[in-house]
Amino acid sequence: MSRLQVVSGKGGTGKTTVAAALALALATAGKRTLLVEVEGRQGIAQLFETEALPYEERKIAVASGGGEVYALAIDPELALLDYLQMFYKLGGAGRALKKLGAIDFATTIAPGLRDVLLTGKACEAVRRKDKNGRFVYDYVVMDAPPTGRVTRFLNVNDEVAGLARIGPIHNQAQAVMRVLKSPETAVHLVTLLEEMPVQETADGIAELRAAKLPVGRVIVNMVRPEVLAEDELELVRTVGRSSVARSLSAAGLGGARRGGHAERLVDPLLQQAEEYAERYALEHEQRAVLGELDLPLHELPLLAEGMDLAGLYQLSKELRKQGIA
Repeated sequence: MSRLQVVSGKGGTGKTTVAAALALALATAGKRTLLVEVEGRQGIAQLFETEALPYEERKIAVASGGGEVYALAIDPELALLDYLQMFYKLGGAGRALKKLGAIDFATTIAPGLRDVLLTGKACEAVRRKDKNGRFVYDYVVMDAPPTGRVTRFLNVNDEVAGLARIGPIHNQAQAVMRVLKSPETAVHLVTLLEEMPVQETADGIAELRAAKLPVGRVIVNMVRPEVLAEDELELVRTVGRSSVARSLSAAGLGGARRGGHAERLVDPLLQQAEEYAERYALEHEQRAVLGELDLPLHELPLLAEGMDLAGLYQLSKELRKQGIA
């Protein structure tokens, strides 16, 4: 199992929820996981029903078997201060630069620098060891930018290493790419069984593969339960209105005479069945498209009660059951 698990997906697919559930699943049986947020939305804090995350690693949950989940919301400005201190020992001078606004200026005018800092901080957590030489975290899970930006986000250090031929910036960029392009990393894509998210997933996988970044799994989120089997759907297409009315009447839902209660139920029921049949066909078609991507495919259920902390633990249990963690 790769130690850096990157989770991306089209907006609205629930990638942050999946990243959080994956962090819980990986922390099972005494493991320690760090869940990293890079977009500044505080989505992790909301899911775990805790206060906004500071720029420090904080324990936010205990998983099954006593494992622990820590979280970190990476602040690009503070990450740059860490970087300057690590490589240039600026100390108070770095803090003075922050007060002057130079750090904010640098991270704003150079988006690539911002991504270098974000990926670099996550990779540092992957490599970090304690005084006994053991990894501080068994796994690091990154809630990454959406699919359309994730390849450039992860590959930015390659570009930086090419621009800065020597020195600490070059060395740091190369060290980060050694992690990101190795078996230590897996990039998972979250999608829905809908045409646009599935197409964006396929495009994202092609871009990741072209950049030689390690693609992990496809996770289909918010899968609705199957209500009717395929043979039942065929019956819906052929059954007559009068037959439905008689069946409703036999079930005690009013007389089958014209204008009766059962008669009035027929059209809404048939309309719902037709809508379900259309959705079933679309989902079946999108599953086939995902199956052609030649990647492990997993599905997480739509939780009827909505997403809360209990739901998050439920999804983590489902991920473990499917062998992802």
